[in-house]
Amino acid sequence: MSVAAQALGIPVLTPVNLRAFVADLAALAPDRCVVASYGRIVPQALLDVVPLWLNIHPSLLPLYRGATPIQSAIRDGRTVTAVSIIAMNAGMDTGDLLAQTEPLAIADDETYGELHDRLADIGAELLGDVLDADARGESFPNPQSQRASDLGIDDYEIAATATRPFGKEDRILPPYATAREAIDRIRSLAPSPGAQLIGGLRPVVGTTALPSFKILRAHISHESPLADGRDVPSGTVVAHRGYLYVRANDAWIVVDEVVPAGKPAMPMKAFANGRRIDDVYVPEDDVVDGLGALRFRERAGELLAR
Repeated sequence: MSVAAQALGIPVLTPVNLRAFVADLAALAPDRCVVASYGRIVPQALLDVVPLWLNIHPSLLPLYRGATPIQSAIRDGRTVTAVSIIAMNAGMDTGDLLAQTEPLAIADDETYGELHDRLADIGAELLGDVLDADARGESFPNPQSQRASDLGIDDYEIAATATRPFGKEDRILPPYATAREAIDRIRSLAPSPGAQLIGGLRPVVGTTALPSFKILRAHISHESPLADGRDVPSGTVVAHRGYLYVRANDAWIVVDEVVPAGKPAMPMKAFANGRRIDDVYVPEDDVVDGLGALRFRERAGELLAR
């Protein structure tokens, strides 16, 4: 966006401190300001400089206010979202709605990056419509409380879906999640920062650690990769014949695409090519079938015999 603006001869300012930016913005004397994907509260002193601030927010407001609406909706397994444009106030995405799309379906394999780009295109078109209407004096602000009532959204759901920036802990696949929850976590983190396996995995045979990588895509399987089909603790990883299986609470997830450390994204089979990673990796603090890791290790030669 900044490159396009500079090409058109439009000044580009990159303030680090918003409070210090008040004087610079006042000197420009804009009629309207638009904010997209900012993720921080704009201070009231800055809001007071411009008659109307508009915020493009990629969620079905008043749901999923805050810094990570797209990622959080995917992680939570939501099947619909929206694009909203609000008149900004000093709250976190609490201003009156100026426009909102009808609910938009989220595909069950759609990643954060894919949904982000789709909503960005929709948001740009919607913003043009809002600015055109605003120029004609046709602005009809709608309080989010009224929209919540129209959609049957209560205060509990609004509070429960408030978002925050993702931290390191959000990148780890929960060891006791269902397979669907694990897939949704992977989708919410792709292409960046990428989902990671839990720490403390040890190989059943030998000492060769599983190489470091991030998971971009995976699918659900109800067939065990182990030769005898035995059950194993959630979080167990099986690497076999170019496939990587991760045991979830109720099924297995099969890893399809990864990002190895220091390398570009690639299919799991390409990553496994040339690496000796056929093994079973067990969570450090778990036992297997109540017999412990030692018994499991004794039978390891039979486990991958398929």
